[in-house]
Amino acid sequence: MTLSLEHPDVHWYFPLPRPKGAAGDKLVDALEAARLEELAELRTQPLRSSHSEEVRGLYLGTVRSIREHAHKRPVMAPGPVFIIGDGELLVPQESSPEAANALLKLLEEPPGRVRFILTSSEPGRLLPTIQSRTVPYHLTGLTDDVIAELLEAEAGADARTAAWAAALGQGSIGRALGFLPDGDEKGPLEKLRRRAYELVVAATSSTAAEGYTLALGYPPAGARGLVELFAFVEEWLRDLAAAATGEEDAVLNRDAAQVLARRASDAGIVPFDVTRAFASVERARELAYGNVNPQLVVHGLVQDLRAVLTRPHQAVAV
Repeated sequence: MTLSLEHPDVHWYFPLPRPKGAAGDKLVDALEAARLEELAELRTQPLRSSHSEEVRGLYLGTVRSIREHAHKRPVMAPGPVFIIGDGELLVPQESSPEAANALLKLLEEPPGRVRFILTSSEPGRLLPTIQSRTVPYHLTGLTDDVIAELLEAEAGADARTAAWAAALGQGSIGRALGFLPDGDEKGPLEKLRRRAYELVVAATSSTAAEGYTLALGYPPAGARGLVELFAFVEEWLRDLAAAATGEEDAVLNRDAAQVLARRASDAGIVPFDVTRAFASVERARELAYGNVNPQLVVHGLVQDLRAVLTRPHQAVAV
């Protein structure tokens, strides 16, 4: 019953698009209706990409719904179990930690035998107070071979494409599915990966003009859609540092290992400087959550990265 998403005492909550025009109790009802509708779709089509074109979050209305269900008597089990997916999205919604704080109160004083499971690919983004009230458990990803086999059998991918997507999936079936092409159209995550690479290229180019042109290609609104893009930027930066040290086997984007090595050499990338660049990406992410103009966010990020990655280095005599 649990695997079929039909157990009456196992409640799964996950990020959803914010319903338009709803607030207060109406928002709670709208989010619950959207959750039940998506669960129904997942029962019929469980294999799907983890990527969404829509901005999603775990809103305060979602936590209110969890709190309401937590105080109800269980049907079959000794107590209800609440699985909250992508728990890090409790924090940055609408530039307010309200949802996370509301959940914190529930974690501090859970009614009866209620149990909570929070999943997160970025546990460091959870509020420290929530982290302190949970027991961490690390789940290792699936092997590339297992994912590739599934992509061939269930998604109809050819062996070469399946192996490529599986490697980029980093142990996640849902992520790997996001790289698979749809006919002649590139997969949504492959589009993001390439856009992120363009951003890193602009940040390591010899002139600033490339960054200006790149920023103008973004829309003037919808900054929260940049958040997933910035995760790919961080991956490319990590790979750039690996390539700069000659550790091409450690590069995640294996199909670009040689290109990254040449770029690191041509731009004179210093691995230590790359580690400092992640702070720039985090600042850009915070601005994106605050809905700052995407063109300004992207331009500012490119300039910040350039200042860190291409700064002149002086030889020191010893």
